[in-house]
Amino acid sequence: MTDTALIIAGKTYNSRLLVGSGKYSDLTETKLATEAAEADIITVAIRRTNIGQDANEPNLLDVVPPEKYTILPNTAGCYSAKDAVRTCQLARELLGGHNLVKLEVLGDEKTLYPNIVETLAAAKILVADGFDVMVYTSDDPIIAKELENIGCCAIMPLASLIGSGQGIANPANIKLIKQNANVPVLIDAGIGCASDAAKAMELGCDGVLMNSAIANAKNPVLMASAMKHAVIAGRESFLAGRMMKKAYASASSPMENLI
Repeated sequence: MTDTALIIAGKTYNSRLLVGSGKYSDLTETKLATEAAEADIITVAIRRTNIGQDANEPNLLDVVPPEKYTILPNTAGCYSAKDAVRTCQLARELLGGHNLVKLEVLGDEKTLYPNIVETLAAAKILVADGFDVMVYTSDDPIIAKELENIGCCAIMPLASLIGSGQGIANPANIKLIKQNANVPVLIDAGIGCASDAAKAMELGCDGVLMNSAIANAKNPVLMASAMKHAVIAGRESFLAGRMMKKAYASASSPMENLI
């Protein structure tokens, strides 16, 4: 198979690894880990991160400048469509008309599972308002298709609960979502290690977004590098096409003309 470019809202990206900017020990570690990941898209929680709202606080954009990275504002911490829409509007104002956003509307504080009813409502409002919406959702193929039909530019099903590191809980559903989608599908939430990231790519996903798996590692910078290579390896494995599984052994060397 010949690979195709990752295109989101009309823009082409070289890296299929998207990373978050939170949970690091300081902005220096954020900078080093982001560089090690070689990511193009950096997601930023507008309600928790200073990107210019407070002139007296360190500005994240000083270490991940918009001139080098695509900043992806997200609505983390929002539990209603109203709050999510307001947060996206604030982000657009702070970033000078920036329309690419990551929508997430949470259902409860314990699981951080998406509230699908509120997510659908917010997506409709944001798309109508001219936003390019990448949307965090459950691994339900029907909901994923509905979000695409609304006009979301990328579907981002969870692998498992946010920050849990449990890996891909339901690979069959992820494959269904990808097979039925006409927009990029990127795993969002639940990745814990490099093999999880590789598995997501082997399922055919277009990319992986992660934060905790890197920031909570004992060595975040080294883990960022590991995730970069895992995403590349998983993509190449998917394109190469794995061998068929067999019930019994099959010799690597031909059995004919043995001495």
